[in-house]
Amino acid sequence: MSLISLIIALLLEQWRPLADRRYLLSPLGRLATWLERHFNAGESQHGLIAWILGVAPIVLGTWLVYALLWRMNVLLALAFNVLALYLTMGFRQFSHHFTAIHFALKQGDLDSARARLALWRGHSCANLNEEEVVRLTIEEALAASHRNVFAVVFWFVLLPGPSGAILYRLTVFFQRRWGNSADGELGRFGRFAQKAFTVMEWLPARFTASAFAVVGDFEDAIYCWRGQAAKWRDPVMGIVIAAGAGAMGVKLGMPYVQDGEVVERPDMGAGDDADTSFLDSAIGLVWRALVLWLVLLLVLGVAAIL
Repeated sequence: MSLISLIIALLLEQWRPLADRRYLLSPLGRLATWLERHFNAGESQHGLIAWILGVAPIVLGTWLVYALLWRMNVLLALAFNVLALYLTMGFRQFSHHFTAIHFALKQGDLDSARARLALWRGHSCANLNEEEVVRLTIEEALAASHRNVFAVVFWFVLLPGPSGAILYRLTVFFQRRWGNSADGELGRFGRFAQKAFTVMEWLPARFTASAFAVVGDFEDAIYCWRGQAAKWRDPVMGIVIAAGAGAMGVKLGMPYVQDGEVVERPDMGAGDDADTSFLDSAIGLVWRALVLWLVLLLVLGVAAIL
């Protein structure tokens, strides 16, 4: 059922992408605000309690609904799986930015590409040259494909029903809401949200990187993974970026100028300097990796039946 649910959700998302998820995030935002107001007393254990209260009821409720639908009718359970995946997973959560940047660069419109990249990354990209725009676009695409597709699929397959996909998406939400402020405004309250996110990312990031290696240049992907990932600001995401860059044979990372200041970053990948042709390579790598995952699920399903 997992494979069928994934295929239907992917086709549905390609046919009619969910353009606006704000109506889904608004209730979560209100829940997070309520939890902060009632439980944030500045200690890490308070963040743990708030995280559990924010995540556990939704995940357990999702599992109970799935179990009930399964007992009633398998098709109802399948439809519930598809709906959950449609809301939590999808290329279209990031591909519109990628496509707009790619089109602008092909048209020679660097200013439009910079503006769209700035909208995607959330900071000014006015001083970037074309190679830097391509590098940052590929990095965002690799990271977004992992967060919006591969990690969701991993937890969806691992846990019963759609509870894994819901758990991962909630973990990402509370990490962005609380974990990014673990040393800032929310203090120690956000530490558990960050730790939970790190734990949830550990295995999926390695599966994503392995898929990139298998469908790309395997030797360079593994070499970059081992030698470069730990130098990235986020070592877990560094695994995805390094393996993807090595698999494509492109140089990523490296410093760039943002708002007049140099942002220092390590070299990632190996091979040629980034140009617009590697944008096609990036999206091809992601699709091949996804097909590989689907084939593996098919093989495992057949093996289980036999």
